Formats: sequence, structure tokens, C-alpha cells
Amino acid sequence: MRYLGIDFGSKRIGLAISDELGVIAGKYGTIERKGVKTDTGKIAAIVQEENVRKIIIGFPRNMDGSLGGSARKVEDFIKALQPHLDIPIETWDERLSTVSAQKVLIKGDVRRKKRKKVVDQLAAVIILQNYLDHSNIRNV
Repeated sequence: MRYLGIDFGSKRIGLAISDELGVIAGKYGTIERKGVKTDTGKIAAIVQEENVRKIIIGFPRNMDGSLGGSARKVEDFIKALQPHLDIPIETWDERLSTVSAQKVLIKGDVRRKKRKKVVDQLAAVIILQNYLDHSNIRNV
């Protein structure tokens, strides 16, 4: 069962995909935001091509657990995406995933210009891997 991880941003959508066993998340790419219709179409095509069985989308919460404007944008995106799919979409708390991705890239000495291009993708990998680790621990 393959999972698609999504880090939904205002300019880019970072994507990660799991292996067939649903154990390891790997980078998949980035979608430059063009509009809801175009973005949802691209994701639906990826789901079809890669035989994805579930989408995990990062859900941004404030540090106190409350929902802010970004969380509402994610909810709106999920509502727009769901009619194009026959698979479940699950949210995952993404607090500090982008911060973690930035730290990894800085530690790896990745230049700022390149970091902007890959940070969303790496954040998607972190979101998906955290979800997979949690799910696999529960199923042991």
C-alpha cells in the first residue's frame, strides 16, 4: 500500500511517497501552485500513476494546538481534492516539520536559493515518515 505525503504551502506543494510496504517515505517532487483546479488535477494524476491508496496531508496547528488560517486553507484544499479521488485523505499534525526540514538542509550545507526549492518536499517526507512510523508502531 503506497501513501502520498503532502506539505501544502502557499507557493508550492511538497510531495513524498512511501515504498510499497508503507514503511519508508521518500521524496517525490514539488508542484508549483497554479490554482486549485490545476493542483488537484496534478495530485489526482499522481495518485493514479503511482497506485496510491491513502493521502497524508500535513495539518498546520499553532503551537498551542489551535487552528489558524493555514489550517483552514488545508481544509479547503482537502474539500476540493476529495471529489477527484476514491481514496481516503488523512491529516497529520505537521507542527515544526518545515522547521525540521530547514535545519536538515542547513546542516547539509544546502544554499538558501536551493533550500527554497526543496524544503516543501523534505517537509512532506518528514510528515509522511512520522505518520508511517506512528502507524507501524500501532500495528506491531
